[in-house]
Amino acid sequence: ARGAGYADFLGSRPHTAEDVAVTRVVELARVTGARVHVLHLSSANALPILRAARRDGVRVTVETCPHYLFFAAEDIPVGATAYKCCPPIRAAANRELLWEGLADGTIDCVVSDHSPCTPDLKRLDTGDFGAAWGGIASLQLGLPAVWTTARARGHGLADVVRWMAEAPAQLVGLASRGRIAVGCDADFCVFAPDEEFVVDPTMLHHRHPVTPYAGHTMTGVVRSTWLRGELVTGDQARGRLLERPAA
Repeated sequence: ARGAGYADFLGSRPHTAEDVAVTRVVELARVTGARVHVLHLSSANALPILRAARRDGVRVTVETCPHYLFFAAEDIPVGATAYKCCPPIRAAANRELLWEGLADGTIDCVVSDHSPCTPDLKRLDTGDFGAAWGGIASLQLGLPAVWTTARARGHGLADVVRWMAEAPAQLVGLASRGRIAVGCDADFCVFAPDEEFVVDPTMLHHRHPVTPYAGHTMTGVVRSTWLRGELVTGDQARGRLLERPAA
């Protein structure tokens, strides 16, 4: 769908397309006994399919992404291609159903789906959703985005830690990651959960700070990050930026 209207782009990626794909994967898993994972779930219409599969013993796990939990299609301005991703950000009512899926355990985890690109690929000059790159850079803002919206719905920080750290680590078999416990890798961040900030693209560490979160107020600031027990942020950090070698 070409043009600057988000509704036209959204119409080209309907719930049905996503739901049919999820149904097919679930049925294949049911027949073969294979373990399957549904990534980047944006259609809440698929949740009953997934709940039924779980009840039947089908080995299926599910993830969603920060932008599907934070934004709503009704709020996306004309030509604002920074919001484009596939599957797309859907309506507010759909977003609330995704939150219900997280709360009841149908959705196992929240992952970044970090998909950055150069400003020219986003077609910010024309605002053409059909021609723009589909993807959102989420690494730096994923945690506060999810925490901001989770907190507003009555969830605690422990829930966010489970969705964004513990469950993903368990899903991929990293027993020493995703939690703070004796014998684990001591990967963690110091987080100020009550501090608010307004997203300014100049604060981002991405090479190309294109973000739909610009101008939005979030709650929760990462003060420092530790990797295997060593500080990797701040003045005393031991980590270093890995530069991409020249071509």
